[in-house]
This record gives sequence, C-alpha cells and structure tokens, in this order.
Amino acid sequence: MKLLEGLEIRKIVGEIHKEIEGIAYHSGQVGKNFLFAAIRGLESDGHRFIGEAIKKGAEAILLEEDTGMIDRTAIFVSNSRQALARVASNFYGDPSARLYLIGITGTNGKTTTTYLLESILKKAGHGVGVIGTINYRYGQKVIPALNTTPESLDLQRILKEMVQEGVSHVIMEVSSHGLDLERVYGCQFDGAVFTNFTSDHLDYHQTLERYFQSKQKLFNEFLMRSQKDRRFAVTNLDDPKGEEIVKGVHLPILRYGLGDRCDVSATELSLSLEGISCRIKTPKGGFPLRSNLIGRFNLYNILAAVATGFGMGLSLEILKDGIEALKGVSGRFEKVNNPKGIHVIVDYAHTHDALERVLSAIRDTMAHSVPNCGKLITVFGCGGDRDRTKRPLMGEVAGRYSDLVVLTSDNPRTEDPLAIIEEVERGFQSISLKQWHGNDMEAWRSERGYLKVVNRSEAIRMAIRLARSKDTVLIAGKGHEDYQIIGKKKIPFDDRIEAKRALEEV
Repeated sequence: MKLLEGLEIRKIVGEIHKEIEGIAYHSGQVGKNFLFAAIRGLESDGHRFIGEAIKKGAEAILLEEDTGMIDRTAIFVSNSRQALARVASNFYGDPSARLYLIGITGTNGKTTTTYLLESILKKAGHGVGVIGTINYRYGQKVIPALNTTPESLDLQRILKEMVQEGVSHVIMEVSSHGLDLERVYGCQFDGAVFTNFTSDHLDYHQTLERYFQSKQKLFNEFLMRSQKDRRFAVTNLDDPKGEEIVKGVHLPILRYGLGDRCDVSATELSLSLEGISCRIKTPKGGFPLRSNLIGRFNLYNILAAVATGFGMGLSLEILKDGIEALKGVSGRFEKVNNPKGIHVIVDYAHTHDALERVLSAIRDTMAHSVPNCGKLITVFGCGGDRDRTKRPLMGEVAGRYSDLVVLTSDNPRTEDPLAIIEEVERGFQSISLKQWHGNDMEAWRSERGYLKVVNRSEAIRMAIRLARSKDTVLIAGKGHEDYQIIGKKKIPFDDRIEAKRALEEV
C-alpha cells in the first residue's frame, strides 16, 4: 500500500491491499473508500468519530489507540498527526518535492515578508504561490485562510493544486501551531526564515520556552530532514533568539539586521510617514532602496526578504525591483485616506511587541517628518479565549506611547468584553494612566489618558471624532480581518470600513 510508505506503524489489523479514493480527518467529509485519520484536535478527539466515519464509507482507519471493534482496516501509529501528514503527502504525490518551498516563522512580520518575497519572485518571472494568515493564493485563485498554516491534508492538497497550476515557488507562513501540530510534517523545505520572537499564544503553548521550541522545529527538524539540495536558513541577528533558533542547523546561514556582523543590513537610513529610504548591503554588493512600507519593523521585514532572495541566488536588481514594487499589505500599517488631514492607520498588531513596533514607528515618523504633528490616539482591544498574559502588557505599551487610548473589544469570543478590558487596564495602572469619561472628552489633549468604549464601532467613531487635523489614529488588532467574533458568532466587521464611515460623519 503506497499510501503507507514512510509511516512508523505499530501494527495493522485487516487487509491493506485496498484502493483508497480519498482521505479525511473530519468524519463529515468521509466518502466511500476513504481513509479516515483520527487526530486529536484542540476541542475534540477524532477517535470519538471513528464509528461515524465507517458509516459514511471509510475503508481504513488511521489511529493511535484501540477504540473497540473496528470492522475496517486499522492502522495503528504513535502519532496520527504525523501519520496523516505523511499519508497526505503520499496521496498527493509529494508535491513539495516539485516546488521551491520557503517557510517563514516568527511572532511578527511573517505576512509582510511573504508579500515582499512574492513581489520579488514575480519580478524574477517565477510562478508564485503564497500560504499565509490573510489567504492562500496562486494563479488566479485566492482562498480565504482558516488557519495561518493549513492542516496537513489541506496543505498537501493545496500544494498539489499549485503544481498543477504551474507554480514553481511557494512562500509559506509557518505558525507555531502549525509546527507543534505537525501540519508541515512531510514538507520538503528549501529554506527557512526567522523574523523575531516575543510572547504570544501562551494560552496554547503555556510557556515561552515551549512556544520557542515549536518555532525552532522549522529549522532543526523540518529543514534539516528535507531532501532538497542547497538548503539554507535566514535569521534575524538583532533578535535575542536569532542565533539560538539556528543552533544545530548545519547548512548555509544568512544573518540580517543592522549590526556590523550581519550578512544583509541597511545604512543611510531615513524613515518617514511616506516610507523607507536606505542603502542595502549584501555579501555581493549593495543598492539604494525606496519602499512605501513604513517603520523600522518593516525595514527588518525588507532585510529578511532580501536575505532570503539572496540565498535563492536572485540578482540584486531583482531584489530591489521586487521590494520597490510592493505598495502595501492588507491590514498592515494600512492608511485610510481622507480629506480631513487626520492620519488614520489600520494594523494587525495584536501582541505587545507588535503594538510597540507600530506605535514607536508612528512616534518616530511623526517627530521627524510632520511639523506640529498633533496627537496620537490608539484604538485597540484584546481577543477573548486567547493568551491572557499579554493583555496588561499591551495596555502598558499603548498607554506609554499614546496621548489617548480608546480601549474597546477585539474578538471577545465567549469571554465577557468588560472582563477582558479590566485585564488590559492593569497595564494602565502600572504607568498611572488617567481614565477620562464622557464629560471631559477634550481634557485628554493636555494630559495623557484613556477611555473605555466597549462597542468597537463606537470606539472607532469616538477616536475619529476626537481627532483633529495632523492627529494620528491607530486602529490596532484586527488589520485585514473582515469579521468580529462575539460569542460563537462571526459577524461582518472591518476596521477600515468603519473608519471610512466615521470619517464621513465628522
């Protein structure tokens, strides 16, 4: 049974010479002559649905533990997630072996780096596919992303479709969940890229060490196990974890950053609200660069993309043209244009580190490029049913950089929005930030403080109503998302649309 090649099988019960017509890990997607993989999910265990899968036509079951009498072929494995990934790769003909595959991991910057690399590779004339937080795209297809890194079966199917569509190069955001849950097991990587590391997803990983170890797997496991020739790694030398993440990687390593020891760096740097100007340095020479992207954090994304393109053997001219061709990324420091003279920016920043990067970039550019630059208003909240440890940290960062914080809801999910807000407020208390109320709305211009407006739409309207010409309003946390999750319901909601409506009202 070719489907089982490469699997570490504990035992098989039943006939293995069967024609399998499809694979599923959700019992509702099982059809006749399917193999059903019983994997343990974040909310449910697939072993509980084996009976339902058999009723729907499953001829073989991939599982970790005996659940009783199974009148179908049962393939027992130690790790059904790894096994599903391997079986999926076999079923779809090992598509990553026929693609040039770059994986990007890190807490922040993954999405923008994929867009930069996509632009570079298109300038080089390659057929490009992207798998990431915003969507999965190749050729004329754009598929909304359910997860940053798809489940292994879905990932292998998408990679197979990319091969069929003539894609030659794929750039994939590889999340810590995707790594920990073995979603990229069976993928053959040509390169791995590290952007940065800070606290996030501790609701899942529990500790920073485990969170980091999951990201490190891209390098010391998946990249090292790949059978590709000329593999390489790229790391951010300016990040405290930049060297540790490539420990044990016995392959060429390209280091980027602003220090003298970096292979790829930038000099003659100028940052403004209009973009980035600098001179890029590489081991084979340099070039002047002008990018529409804003802020020092985006300079690091540019350096990551340059280092990766250089590792792929692309010319400096292609690297320059590709980066300069990218005008912006959806929901990443995205400006909402208006005639009011108010700088309105929507960004996905949803960790304290990402929020600090964006706010410090705004402060830097306001101070250097805009005379009488006005005040900075930040609208943000924290997601429910997610890492609670970052809530006061985000509050402290927002309060430290902003003249006014409008604290609101993000995706509260099943949590009480007010309870989330109270946890964020602890960060304000650490810096003695004053709370303003409805009867003293204009007083904030003379003393920093914050407002609480639970309804996100009303919070955005409040911020824009309070803003004057030359003020900057940052709406953070949701970026490209076009929905809000309240309870178990996902309702249409887009910060950019809400901001445009609010601007029309003032």
